[in-house]
Amino acid sequence: MNQRQQPNVKTENLITSLQNTQVKRVVLLQQKSAERRRQGLFVVEGQRELGRCLAAGYEIEEVYFCPDLCAPPAGLPVVPVSREVYAKIACRDSTEGVVAVAQARTLTLDDLRLPVNPLIVVLERVEKPGNLGAVLRTADAAGVDAVVVCDPLTDLYNPNLIRSSIGAAFTVPCVACSSAQGIDFLKRNGITILTAQLQDSHLYYNTDMRGGTAIVMGAKSTGLTRQWRQAADAHIRIPMLGALDSLNVSASAAILIFEAVRQRGGGSQ
Repeated sequence: MNQRQQPNVKTENLITSLQNTQVKRVVLLQQKSAERRRQGLFVVEGQRELGRCLAAGYEIEEVYFCPDLCAPPAGLPVVPVSREVYAKIACRDSTEGVVAVAQARTLTLDDLRLPVNPLIVVLERVEKPGNLGAVLRTADAAGVDAVVVCDPLTDLYNPNLIRSSIGAAFTVPCVACSSAQGIDFLKRNGITILTAQLQDSHLYYNTDMRGGTAIVMGAKSTGLTRQWRQAADAHIRIPMLGALDSLNVSASAAILIFEAVRQRGGGSQ
């Protein structure tokens, strides 16, 4: 919506100062994971992401919007800000004009409601929030039942994670826990653990993924720890036919996840 299409918006409370305490608060929530944990809040940027956050039932504290760029979202507590202030609190280069502050929720392994023969993705010590967000996006597309992030090096409400997931952070159940907790949960629930690794492994498409399955991957730089390798029911690998010996974790996840979907009879639509 361009500026000429904007409805009349009251701007007597328009925030124009970059030193405003509310503005500083949003910037801190964008930049500092410790601040997100302390306040129990996180930031959602973009109209599509905000819509998915609302659809998932998150409570929105306030929405900062730029009247020059968009209309105020209906039915939400809104705070109008100038273009300069919006540029300060927004990380994205696009001009959607909406940045919201929402209350965080902590999901545990015991909160997961899994179907028979669930498909779970486990990521151990994945550091880059963009990679984790990309995996969540794939998980949403494939109908994965849960993503479990073990020994996390980034928090699940990192703005880069939310942006790169395009809101899948709100559509896929995602739990952070220790590796020991993750292994215990999978074993107790009879879920087969498949670790993606080069050593002592079988080609992924020759491995049965039709039953309850957890596909476990580590960071590209370090791979999986011995704890997961020893806990695995089988080790799987993606054939590497070129000079390099590994793929980005999000690319590997997409290949393995959709192989499980194929074996389960998905992809017929």
